[in-house]
Amino acid sequence: MAGGSYRTVIVAVAANLAIALAKIVAAVLTGSASMWAEALHSVADTGNEVLLFVGLRKSTKGPDPSRPFGYGQERYFWAFLAALGIFLIGGTLSIGEGVRSLLVPEPVESQWIGIGVLLVAAGFEGYSWHTARKQLKQESRRRSRSMRQHLVRASDPSATTVFLEDTAALIGIALALAGLVLHAVTGWAAWDAIGSIAIGILLIGVAILLARKSKGLLLEASAPEDVVEPIRRRVAETDWVGEPTTVNAVYVGPSSLLVNVLVTPALDGVSAGALIERVDRLRAELQADPSIAQVTVTVTAS
Repeated sequence: MAGGSYRTVIVAVAANLAIALAKIVAAVLTGSASMWAEALHSVADTGNEVLLFVGLRKSTKGPDPSRPFGYGQERYFWAFLAALGIFLIGGTLSIGEGVRSLLVPEPVESQWIGIGVLLVAAGFEGYSWHTARKQLKQESRRRSRSMRQHLVRASDPSATTVFLEDTAALIGIALALAGLVLHAVTGWAAWDAIGSIAIGILLIGVAILLARKSKGLLLEASAPEDVVEPIRRRVAETDWVGEPTTVNAVYVGPSSLLVNVLVTPALDGVSAGALIERVDRLRAELQADPSIAQVTVTVTAS
């Protein structure tokens, strides 16, 4: 999974860097507010994907005395910073540029240059979007989820962030194109400014979605039910475990769970030594799953 995330992020960084440079040149030549909004959007996306790459690198460090469960949550922290970058650089600056253009309208020049750059940018963004979507589809199939379910429940924010950023970028390109074309057809400069404001609102919406997801993972919200239920079923099927069985699980990194199991023995008259042996065996069986970092098993009286 980490290898797929690396490729997704690197493709996104390369694509957005090239797009950002092209959009900046086009924005200077055209003076278009929506083109400036798109340039800011691509600059924000490039910086955000660099942050995701930093998170990927830092999260690969193994456990040590100061971080007994490893550094997997680094991805969540850097993904949260990326969401803030979308909000501050992409969203608020785009809205600000649109408002400025509404208050002080300026003619858009060389519109066809801007349209051409946006169409090329759509091709690059589309490739990056396809790469992220391919990774998410593979992950969702492994979990027997729909794409929508996986976007909500995925424990690795890297591909999700790139996919949502690129989806917003493609919609933003369409809005910028509409603003330029409507300006060219009607001669009304406000169309371009409205496009810039719409792009900013779109980016703020995406930033809020990503920030909420990263916040939930950072605060160790419970793992999704389709992750917890198989663990609960494995515990309940153990011959010495009775009902009820409580299983709690939280992510301490992408596909890395901390699991707490509360069980009631179904057997009477079992010695303490035999019970400890059964508990140790259950813990070892569960921890053999590569997605489980650590298991604690607590035994309660029936």
